[in-house]
Amino acid sequence: MKLTFLGAVHEVTGSCTLLEACGKNILIDCGMQQGPDLYENCELPLAPGQLDAILLTHAHIDHSGLIPAMVAQGFRGPIYATEATRRLCTIMLRDSAHIQEFEAQWRNRKAQRAGEPPYEPLYTVAHAEQSLSQFMGYPYHETVEVFPGISLRFYDAGHLLGSASIYLELKEEGEVRTLLFSGDLGNQNRPLIRDPEKPPQADYVVVESTYGDRLHGPRPDYVGQLTQLMQQTFDQGGNVVIPSFAVGRTQELLYLMRTIKEQKLLRGHGDFAVYVDSPLAVEATRIYAAGLTDYYDQETLELLAQGIDPICFPGLQLSVTSDQSKLINEDPNPKVILSASGMCEAGRIRHHLKHNLWRKNSTILFVGYQSEGTVGRKLLEGAERVRLFGEDIAVHARITNLAGISGHADRDMLLDWLENQKEAKTIYVNHGDDEVCDTFAASVTQALGVPSIAPFSGDEYDLITGQCTAKGRIVKLTRQSDGRRRANSIYEKLLSAGKRLLHIIEQSKGLTNKELARFTDQINALCDKYSKK
Repeated sequence: MKLTFLGAVHEVTGSCTLLEACGKNILIDCGMQQGPDLYENCELPLAPGQLDAILLTHAHIDHSGLIPAMVAQGFRGPIYATEATRRLCTIMLRDSAHIQEFEAQWRNRKAQRAGEPPYEPLYTVAHAEQSLSQFMGYPYHETVEVFPGISLRFYDAGHLLGSASIYLELKEEGEVRTLLFSGDLGNQNRPLIRDPEKPPQADYVVVESTYGDRLHGPRPDYVGQLTQLMQQTFDQGGNVVIPSFAVGRTQELLYLMRTIKEQKLLRGHGDFAVYVDSPLAVEATRIYAAGLTDYYDQETLELLAQGIDPICFPGLQLSVTSDQSKLINEDPNPKVILSASGMCEAGRIRHHLKHNLWRKNSTILFVGYQSEGTVGRKLLEGAERVRLFGEDIAVHARITNLAGISGHADRDMLLDWLENQKEAKTIYVNHGDDEVCDTFAASVTQALGVPSIAPFSGDEYDLITGQCTAKGRIVKLTRQSDGRRRANSIYEKLLSAGKRLLHIIEQSKGLTNKELARFTDQINALCDKYSKK
């Protein structure tokens, strides 16, 4: 029995781990890297045709996006997931394949003009369709025999509709080992879906660490925050532009918007429009509304019992075609625009940023994690200009985020989820930024007294002896951004934070005197604390 870490190790995206047991080769997740690569990942140490199965924690592309690529290279085995994950993948993998084909067409037009060889897409729509035929959907808690000697159970991970932690029992030559993959663990008290549940004790645990070095704090009033921000922006005649992940976060925000509409919380703008400008988000919203009641939380079930659609309301506009998308920015009225991608690296959101970043009366509201090097991260860190479609765009809009709405568990939630694992032989920490993986591994060891390791790509572990049997090659990549190397020093990050604070101050004119006085006192207290004597 061997476990080899391949992707999302000392990085947040591209989840992929290889399990070898009972003569079978099994991948747990097969995700696509999103955003810049920090480390060079090891290649899969076998041909995709030698894989026997893929176990999928949830539908997000950074966990599922390379499945069609495995199919393109010969993988023909079953793909195990929850039923909700299977349904979401029907739209997400098709969408990803369309993007791959479109990029190939664009590159090939350039290559043809330059006399260069043609570019082959990573995979095609046909490969995505083939992969979807290999999916097998199961409910939570059902014991499923994957192969003789290998069984699995899915537990609710509370991150996305159908997201799961995967509990495996392995029996080989008289030896029995249990193995638990957390998948992405959700935040608590989120709209629509249940909180993460704690699976049984396992011998080995692989746990994510996206927010393993920070706390979300007390649960914020999401509806109150959104209402205040929308009121301020709409009163100034601006738009609220929300870069949002098409599947999961967009539907949660629609839930909150419905509440604001239903309770008539906005003064003077009760008929405001909400545009969902993402074909993928539109399709995902329809899947969410398609009666997957086994995955909803109690509050959502009670709304449905009353005949209330939790994510639909007057003024909701679903934009599918390019022409519909272009018309949004011709609407002069204050509005909410929800568009993908959530980190602003691709998709229609970039067009809406181009039309709104330079407007002092608009707000760009981030509602999810922003990886290092992405446009979203640059904006949150105070960038004064960003480059979109070959054009430098000045940043005058208010840039902010919705506190506490993260889809990931924070450090204490992760540690609480691990409470059942105090007898584990080893806990492996992955799916976090470089230093965060090490920091959280140390927190786990301190809190639980269990040996915890943050492996690198290519590290291989024997599950019988618990020993590391091979070390990966650690190659840290460098990258250029806009012709300059991205600043990494703590001091330069502090300067960026200062610029961001100044921008917030400039945008705070519309606050009440009481709010301005409190804000001033907080800034002065911070200055007093760090001023040199």
